Amino acid sequence: MEAGYASSFPRVLRRFALFAIAFSVVSITTGIFVNYAYGLTTLGPAAVWLWPVAAVGQLLVVLVLAELAAHMPLAGANYQWSARLVNTGFGYTVGALGLLYSAVGLPGIALVGLAPLAATVLGLDAADPLTLLVIAVVALLVAYAVNIVRVQLAARVNNLAVFAEIAGTVVLSVVLLVLWATHRGTTPDGGHGVDFLAVTDPGTPLADGIVGGALVGIFTLVGFEAAADMAEEAVDARRTVPRAMIVAALVSGVLGWVALLGFTIAIPDLGAVEAAPVPLAAIATYWLGPVLTDVFLVVVVFSMFALLVVAAASNSRLIFAMARDGLLPASAALRRVHARTATPVVALVVSLVLCLVLLGYGTLDGAAFTILVGATALVPYLIYLLTLGGYLARRRRLRADAAAVTFSLGRAALPVAGLAMLWLVVVVAALTLPEAFRAADYVVLGGLALTGLWYVAVLRRRLRDGTAGLPRTDPSSGKERSLDLA
Repeated sequence: MEAGYASSFPRVLRRFALFAIAFSVVSITTGIFVNYAYGLTTLGPAAVWLWPVAAVGQLLVVLVLAELAAHMPLAGANYQWSARLVNTGFGYTVGALGLLYSAVGLPGIALVGLAPLAATVLGLDAADPLTLLVIAVVALLVAYAVNIVRVQLAARVNNLAVFAEIAGTVVLSVVLLVLWATHRGTTPDGGHGVDFLAVTDPGTPLADGIVGGALVGIFTLVGFEAAADMAEEAVDARRTVPRAMIVAALVSGVLGWVALLGFTIAIPDLGAVEAAPVPLAAIATYWLGPVLTDVFLVVVVFSMFALLVVAAASNSRLIFAMARDGLLPASAALRRVHARTATPVVALVVSLVLCLVLLGYGTLDGAAFTILVGATALVPYLIYLLTLGGYLARRRRLRADAAAVTFSLGRAALPVAGLAMLWLVVVVAALTLPEAFRAADYVVLGGLALTGLWYVAVLRRRLRDGTAGLPRTDPSSGKERSLDLA
């Protein structure tokens, strides 16, 4: 029994598997590959210096979330933490934002990231919408099928993805750096790669350029709490989950910066790379040729697929956790765990259907889908902001049992959380105030409005009559009953 819930999953995930889950969701390969062009065109190569800023800011966030994971190792992590710190209604809002993030983010990665690269590797037309749609659908179907079979299979895929991530980013960037150092006189720019680190784009206002350059790290360094979403399947969760989150954040921050520095210094021709559809592929092609570059692209595609696998697992656990508390339509079905596979099959299928619906919508209206995907940059930071707000406001609600809690910030808790909140406020402002992000803001507001309608129409009554909400022991009977914590 954990926090009022009967055990629904076998505990099969150990330390490395949990680290692999967090590391694969962050996915520095996917993040850098997809977002490098944005930083390069808004601030120039100097954007690499803003990666450590994002890494430190996110490390502050993950330290607070790791303490919450040690206190409350439960599926649907951010939802559970927010609900237990504040109340179920607050947690429901955080959980709903998490569902929006996954429902749009997964098909976005499949269609915008994985499909074009896979088509290129396979020699298909990467500009054909039907080809991209088929590849994206197949990738999602396989990713969800892996999760339905058994969580251990998904874990094995992600364990392998760790080494693919390192090979596809850090090792490759170091190889390119060595080639640049030994052959730099042959490059079109005369081998001035190091000078690029101080170049900014004169066509962009400095303030806008700084925001654009920082977004490479901001877009990438999210999702480390996926390990906490799988906490009910973790061995010694109070100890292993917080460590997995912190190590994944540290490793991603350091290795991601090493990769960015290597790629940027190895730029052979800044103008040509900035104009290329995929700047990193252009850099790799110059130094390695098309064949080895295709090998690199295969590694990137696999990393993106692993991200789909683990994100599907994380999203299904959020659906399961919210349904277990009666917060979603058809909660009775969504909270079922298959007896043989020990996976929430119905939640996985519903998550897949939502992804496929949005994928179809994105294919029919690419402009609208781009706006939806843009909203996924803001949503995780809103989730972190709300969760940390609950932490600062209600930290005293955390259980003070030192024997049970294996990670605590102690006296550093308030300074760390305060600095993390300051960082999150700055990021949310950067992702909402510029005119370029306004359409994505409306998507998030629309999602919150739909969340509010369900709450007013149905959920508020369920919380009031005790048919939904967090479990709580009835002292008079010793039995568990569903009650709002507030």
